[in-house]
Amino acid sequence: MHHPVRPPRRHAMSVIGMLLLCALASLLFAGMTGSIYIPAGELPDAILQLARGEGGSLAASLLELRAGRALTAFVTGGALALAGVMMQALLRNPLADPYVLGISAGASVGALLALLLMAAAIVVDLAALGGAVAVSMLLYVLARRDLRGGLAAEGGTSTLLLTGVILSSACMALVTLMLSLAPEGRLRNMVFWMIGDLSGAPVRLASWVVLGAALLYALRSARAMNVVALHAESAATLGIRVGRLRKGLFLVSGVLTASAVTSAGSIGFVGLIVPHACRYAFGPDHRVLVPAAVLAGGSFLVLCDTVARTVIAPQQLPVGAITAIIGAPVFLYQLHRLRR
Repeated sequence: MHHPVRPPRRHAMSVIGMLLLCALASLLFAGMTGSIYIPAGELPDAILQLARGEGGSLAASLLELRAGRALTAFVTGGALALAGVMMQALLRNPLADPYVLGISAGASVGALLALLLMAAAIVVDLAALGGAVAVSMLLYVLARRDLRGGLAAEGGTSTLLLTGVILSSACMALVTLMLSLAPEGRLRNMVFWMIGDLSGAPVRLASWVVLGAALLYALRSARAMNVVALHAESAATLGIRVGRLRKGLFLVSGVLTASAVTSAGSIGFVGLIVPHACRYAFGPDHRVLVPAAVLAGGSFLVLCDTVARTVIAPQQLPVGAITAIIGAPVFLYQLHRLRR
């Protein structure tokens, strides 16, 4: 009987250490880069001024503005990548992503309805969260037998997946209806939210708390996800509480998706290509894959957002457009490699 091979601790630590350095480098690059460039020599002084709470200099002021947006991009990218890893483990499908079950489409309905009614920003956020929670609850009620059953049960995850696809289609029909009814003055904000935009996203402590709690859960469940990936039919006989694991993966990935979409709108491809890239580079062991995906997803979205706000500065592009432009060819390449 084969069990997941325990990775050498040194390998795991080297991977995580390398990705931590990449994450730090991406955040520093985002802080330096913009319509006004901060020279590397002025960066230490600016960081010290912010640490002391002084501010004052132009470099410190620019760094403070950019740091908030970069941190929001990092936590959003990390949440989407982790949700992608968990969704792929839940559905046992490497092509699954955080948006496949329609949770983000529910958030879109709530947010666009609030934007259509010219609600305040906090109301838009609450409406997006409410839409995501409503779809999650409806999805759970409609597919609860699929979540309780074993992974080898007849039908597998088909009920859950098909229910999610139908709910997503229904929500997108409502989105299309609202976009067609929206006056021109509000249409731009609605479209930017739909594509994914970080320009007005505030730094939220709640997003970091959600990501931290989800990361802790995923690390504690990593061994179980490894066993399920290798021994789907006999996972229960190997001591894995399959129904409990599937409910946990569904709930936590849903909360992560709702948190990310509420902060930045519907940003595609991060939760699809980052887990694939990490799995290809570092192996399928979830004990390494989970933290690697969080760090790589955060760094990737920080860099994409930096491109979005600087490539045609002072005009800004929605970051979702940049992730799609990069993600589509990368995904096609990964799909080609997968078939080979």
